[in-house]
Amino acid sequence: MNFEIDPEWAWREYSPDNETPWNLRTASHLFRRLGFGASQKDLDAALQRKPSELVDDLLNINEPVDFQREMKSLADSALATGNVKQLSAWWAYRMLASPAQALEKTTLFWHGHFATSAEKVTEGQLMLTQNELLRRYAFGDFSQMLLEISRDAAMLIYLDSATNRKAHPNENYAREIMELFCLGEGNYSETDIRELARCFTGWEVRRGEFRFNRFQHDTGTKNILGKSGDFGGEDGVRIVLEQKSAPEFLVSKLIRYFVMDEPAASRELIAPLAKEMRESGMKIRPVLRRILTSQLFYSPLAIGRKIKSPVEMAIGLLRSLEGTTNSFELAESLQQLGQGLLYPPSVKGWDGGRTWINSSTLLGRSNLVRDLITHEKTRFGRTSLKQYLASQKVTQPRAIIDHLEERLFAVAIPEAAKDRIARLMAAASGKAIVEGLHALCTLPEFQIA
Repeated sequence: MNFEIDPEWAWREYSPDNETPWNLRTASHLFRRLGFGASQKDLDAALQRKPSELVDDLLNINEPVDFQREMKSLADSALATGNVKQLSAWWAYRMLASPAQALEKTTLFWHGHFATSAEKVTEGQLMLTQNELLRRYAFGDFSQMLLEISRDAAMLIYLDSATNRKAHPNENYAREIMELFCLGEGNYSETDIRELARCFTGWEVRRGEFRFNRFQHDTGTKNILGKSGDFGGEDGVRIVLEQKSAPEFLVSKLIRYFVMDEPAASRELIAPLAKEMRESGMKIRPVLRRILTSQLFYSPLAIGRKIKSPVEMAIGLLRSLEGTTNSFELAESLQQLGQGLLYPPSVKGWDGGRTWINSSTLLGRSNLVRDLITHEKTRFGRTSLKQYLASQKVTQPRAIIDHLEERLFAVAIPEAAKDRIARLMAAASGKAIVEGLHALCTLPEFQIA
């Protein structure tokens, strides 16, 4: 099923009006999609800005040098343990603490796109190097990012390209660069895969870094996607990106990630953004800006049209309430729910959408929220949940519910559910607010982004 929608209307810049005003709901929507959530302070500041100006700020904010130093120190400490899962905890902490949450959200997108798992790549330094590569190019030049990920040691090991020899070409990376990274099914042949694999022969890993072994490279003529020549790996990457389907495929994935899970965007809807991406030299930021400032993005076709991933649910809950917690236990819980950071389930990454929700995962999501909000190390604004909400001037059950609805929910909570949870909070003892928050987070509406 595809959208039947006017692309000209869809990608026109959003202009607030009575039907789609710029208010707490739409500002929260932007922060949930381009980040993980917004505190009251973030939202108050956002409402004083034009939406397009706010998007520009979010896409261009740089991490302070002190924060970068802190992240490097913490990453070094995680690596020193020899346990790659400590790096997962490091990234969870970074998502919670980063002043550039749009950068982390987009890095998470590219991690799912160029999925590489520490289950196979057991050296933490290689996974960290790849993570930093994805962050460096998150908004930048996709052509350069693709070339560097093709020479990335973690990727070479994960897809067995490090053992790609001229006598026995390994087709794994060639297949995935076409099917999953750039073109999509139906836009290449099995012959193209075999010929592209020959281009990457001799690409190895030595001492944790990329190395070209010219003695293992096939120097013969290759025929790829209508081109013929003595191509190397760099040529293969270039030829793949020259295909018309490359920007179309990438734009379709960006729309799904930032706008709506389903239905799939039509070719007509994709076309203007694919053209813009191609004409910009495969730059990512201009396309993201067009998406995030569009009429479509702020319309009912986008708001409430995604299901929260475990990371979006947990990090979003904490960031919206200025929360901190034990990052290692959080990362472990995310892995149990199927979204382990640095541990995607396969080269396809996470399917997302409705696959996040079933009877088992709903129970797991509920348990994760309870564990988060009751953990002895969890703080909200450096204090208890009750004290934090009091600082926001909300103390009564119904006022608390309305306050949390504005920050945590993409769609309205049914009045009957509000009444039920208000009664629960009134009947509970000293844990009334915690019980109320947990009850809110078990509602079907909370699962929607």
